[in-house]
Amino acid sequence: MQKRRWQPDSTSWLSTYLLSLPCHPRKSGDPGLNFLLAIIMTAKKPILGFGLGLRTEHYETILEQRPPIDWFEILTENYLVPGGKPHYYLDNIREHYPLVMHGVSMSIGSCDPLDFDYLRQVKSLANKIKPKWISDHLCFTGIHGKNMHDLLPLPYTEETIHHVANRIKQVQDFLGTQILIENVSSYITYQQSQLTEWDFLKAISEEADCFILLDINNIYVSSVNHDFDPIAYLKAIPSHRVYQMHLAGHENQGDYIIDTHDHDIVDPVWDLYRAALKQFGFVSTMIERDDNIPPLATLLAELQHAKCIAHE
Repeated sequence: MQKRRWQPDSTSWLSTYLLSLPCHPRKSGDPGLNFLLAIIMTAKKPILGFGLGLRTEHYETILEQRPPIDWFEILTENYLVPGGKPHYYLDNIREHYPLVMHGVSMSIGSCDPLDFDYLRQVKSLANKIKPKWISDHLCFTGIHGKNMHDLLPLPYTEETIHHVANRIKQVQDFLGTQILIENVSSYITYQQSQLTEWDFLKAISEEADCFILLDINNIYVSSVNHDFDPIAYLKAIPSHRVYQMHLAGHENQGDYIIDTHDHDIVDPVWDLYRAALKQFGFVSTMIERDDNIPPLATLLAELQHAKCIAHE
């Protein structure tokens, strides 16, 4: 099956959008503004703006208030059901907001055969809701059919690169579109690893011809846990592959950090986001919150902070 290629169909909309932001300079002769708009107009990737993870706690507020959110990311597995309330709300929300699909069960790095029953469900959902793109994680989630319900890291070897890239190609051919793979946070390393995580991610994206969902919080978490320079990570990633960025909070245990998505985003992650924007230019950005979920207004304030950083 031939893979579909995305086209830059939203740049003119984004130019107008940027000019309307309260944090962005409005002076028509501003050279920084003209430079930014020139970059946007020549971009080769779709730009969605600033989004949030769609959570059940916010369904009613979203439909009642239509908050100023550019797009939502849905957790794919929450909607792999034949009907019911999840699809009722999803159908209503997608009438007003673009969606992307984000999965946690593809287990793209596993040695088990690809689960085509699962992929058929993913494809069916995608055909229904028409997401802007589909993403999952660069990891494995189990072995011998046993799901560990965790995103487990891989050994960074040439053999693993070829194995994972081949599986991504099969998934993309089956779904009929390129996918995004996300870097995970990790707490262990492998003695077999021959490469850095960033070289591993880069090599897979290039060999599989897929795109990258760069999780800024995960880079920071892993940099603390494994004592590497997060800026070196950013500099190694090819910018044309980065289609989306995640921001999130974590739990700092002192000697190590756990990626929990249940706290506000901390200053070091905001600083790394600034560095990522300098490296890659503007990329569709969203905030993940999976526990201790606050009112939607709180997340909107945090999203506004991301906008201000992006347009400083």
